Parts: sequence; structure tokens; C-alpha cells
Amino acid sequence: MLEIKNLHARVADEGTEILRGVDLTVAAGEVAAIMGPNGSGKSTLSYIIAGHEDYEVTEGDILYNGQSILEMDPAERAATGVFLAFQYPLEIPGVPTMTFLKTALNSQRKARGEGEMTTPDFIRRAKAAAAELRIDMAMLKRPLNVGFSGGEKKRAEILQMALLEPKLSVMDETDSGLDIDALKIVADGVNALRSPERAFLVITHYQRLLDYIVPDTVHVLYKGRIIRSGDKDLALQLENEGYGQIIGEAA
Repeated sequence: MLEIKNLHARVADEGTEILRGVDLTVAAGEVAAIMGPNGSGKSTLSYIIAGHEDYEVTEGDILYNGQSILEMDPAERAATGVFLAFQYPLEIPGVPTMTFLKTALNSQRKARGEGEMTTPDFIRRAKAAAAELRIDMAMLKRPLNVGFSGGEKKRAEILQMALLEPKLSVMDETDSGLDIDALKIVADGVNALRSPERAFLVITHYQRLLDYIVPDTVHVLYKGRIIRSGDKDLALQLENEGYGQIIGEAA
């Protein structure tokens, strides 16, 4: 589903190179975890997959279902089924969360040539999905992420993902700032969406998230390159031993 080939990228305004030859393949139905020290390029990788304009690809390619997406803008990528959950979700004052979710869903449906979902149908769907994530509907009447706790912001993002039903979900440190109860709820929401037709790229610092979202593969990103890949046991090794040995072996 996702194939990244020799990806080099830099900060567009500064020219600072961040990714230095990333190679990665994620199959349909797979949950792949990306781990690595701070400054390794993990978040940059997620932004580039989503099409963030602050980064420039200088070499390599990103294929989604066999098609290069580098020339697609973020909206086009989203319409094809690419979703990014941010480490720090943005606040949008004045826009009720429910309005945002309905607009996002219908924008994607329109881009795919599908009819817009009516308000009653959307409300029924949103209520069902919110109940699964233990989200109070009153929260969805509030401006998007304004005054939300860290856990509420992440639940709202997982709700958006549940409604949009993307084929490729890229999750940038979704566990950041969550207590254990919120982490379990978010993980349950992700696990409920796992399917043979959907892939996840889960970016995290910590093994604790991978206790609840068990990955099929784990990849270590360091200085803009993947230096080691393995199964879920690799995450346990990193938790127990840190990155020092793996970095030393790759040097």
C-alpha cells in the first residue's frame, strides 16, 4: 500500500536536510511502528507523506497503491485515503467540532464523486462512533480542540479517523500527553479500525503505546534513515536497552 523509495527531504525555507534516504514498505492490513531518538526525522516523515508544504522532497518517491503522490496536494492525498493524526492537533476557534467533522467527511466524498451525507445521517453516524470512543456529544459542540485536554484532542482525532475511514493512517506520536486511561481509549479506537484493507504507520517514542496497538513491524529511524527493522520484539528491546547499541552497530 505504501512504498517509500530512497526518500530525501529538507526544510523548504532553510534547506536543512532531514531525511537522507528512507526506504520503507507498509502492506495493506499492516501496522508498522516507527521509533527513534528525538530529531531523527519521524514527524518530518509523517508530514511529507501528508503533503506538508514546509518540506521539500529532493530525491526519491512515495508510492501509495502503486501511484506516486508527490505531485498531489494534501487535499488530494486525503481524498485518496491518506490520513494524518497530528502530535499536537490544531485549535480552530469558532468552528464547532461537529461542523468540522461533517465538512471534512463531505469534502472527501465530493472529491471522490460521491454524494454528500445528509445532516441526520451524519449525526447518527457521529453519535455511534463517539459512543465507541466514550466521547460526550456535548464536546462535539465546542470549537475544535479549543480548551480540550490532551486526551480529548486525541479522541477527537480518532473520531475523525473513524468517520473518514482512511486506507492509510499515519499517526504522529498519538500517545503524546495521554494518561493511561486516555491511551487505552485511543488504542481501542485504532484497533477497531484495523482491517486487511487498511494500513497504519504509528510513530512513537515509547513501547507503552505498542502494548495496546501491537505492531506487525517496527522500524528504527535515526538521522533520516531507517537503520534497523524487525517485529514487535524490537520495540521491547529498545525499551529495555535504548538506542545506543543499534546506533553503534549502524555507524
